[in-house]
Amino acid sequence: MAGHARFTAVLDACVLYPVSVADALISLAVAGLYAAKWTAQIEDEWIRNLELKRPELCGRLSIRRDQMRLTVPDWEIPNEAWQVLAPCLSLPDPDDVHVLAAAIAGHADCIVTANLKHFPDAVLRPYGIEAIHPDDFLVAQLDLDEFTALAAFRDMRERKKNPTLNPEEFAHALERNGLVVTASRLRLAAALI
Repeated sequence: MAGHARFTAVLDACVLYPVSVADALISLAVAGLYAAKWTAQIEDEWIRNLELKRPELCGRLSIRRDQMRLTVPDWEIPNEAWQVLAPCLSLPDPDDVHVLAAAIAGHADCIVTANLKHFPDAVLRPYGIEAIHPDDFLVAQLDLDEFTALAAFRDMRERKKNPTLNPEEFAHALERNGLVVTASRLRLAAALI
């Protein structure tokens, strides 16, 4: 499997679970700021966890999953690419080994996760991978290309139709989902989003 020319991030299930966090990450990938990758197992995990918390969504999340796949057509790190690596790896939470294996197989530069303690730097560093919180990752994208990132956030806000959100409400929705610094940066650029 060849690497990606752009900076590549594997998105952990915990950042695909909250819709606003997933939407922000995918919106910036679609804008060309980085390559977003995940596996079918990561998909299964966020869907299973969301259905456990919100049983009324059981059987209805395939629409969201399929839309994510259409939006990021090169999303998948195939099972056969990462499964061979998983038995050779160790992490504090064995259930996260597949994420590291996927990052190695997918030639990722980082794993975007809210569970940083599950991905110690000492384990990831030899593979040239770092774990980064989604808030830090999104702020880094704003720092690298503010114009493109703000345009992606504006497009994301404009897609919100039920209900529509003004810039402050949009920033507040991101803040409620742990994107505190990102929300603060967007408030400073409210006229542009």
